[in-house]
Amino acid sequence: MKVLVVGANGQIGKILVDLLQKSGKHTPRAMVRKEEQVEFFQQKGVETILADLEGTVDEIAEAATGCDAVVFTAGSGGHTGADKTLLVDLDGAVKTMEAAEQTGIDRFIIVSALQAHHRENWNEAIKPYYVAKHYADRVLQASKLDYTIIRPGGLLNEPGTGKVEASENLKRGTIPREDVARTILASLDEPNTYRKAFDLVSGDTPIEAELKSI
Repeated sequence: MKVLVVGANGQIGKILVDLLQKSGKHTPRAMVRKEEQVEFFQQKGVETILADLEGTVDEIAEAATGCDAVVFTAGSGGHTGADKTLLVDLDGAVKTMEAAEQTGIDRFIIVSALQAHHRENWNEAIKPYYVAKHYADRVLQASKLDYTIIRPGGLLNEPGTGKVEASENLKRGTIPREDVARTILASLDEPNTYRKAFDLVSGDTPIEAELKSI
């Protein structure tokens, strides 16, 4: 399937685009918001489209047209204020859901945050981020999309192990970004992940097997 990766220039996004490109069964389309980012992906032979999550639903829908699935792994980043978190992580995510519905795309995967579904477990230091994730997830769950909500623990820049723990409720844990990207890839056509949400941390079970047991 052709997969629109929203937030392709992010750390998880870049890994995911590479995995999709090498998978032999999926084709990535990288959605980015800066011209220099377009060049980066085009040099890798990846179809790339310029669109901004602060733009209109129609603009995002145009970027998604012709795709079979959407992965939302975009974020405003740790150096922006709560206003950008609201505009990108919440409203940008919801506009992307609306764009998917508008273009007839059913499959939608979003990267959330560990325990975003439980307010009492939010990290106070980044509370606006958790608010954005919580409500974006709730809008997605209320939609007609075949969604998967992946809520990873603390993100690490180290090689993945290919082994994870996925569950409705995991109190704490960390996970390499590579393993988050691999979980997204494995979830794309795993029916057991459709219309499900789960926390994700490093574990002892191979990703594909763990997804079949959630």
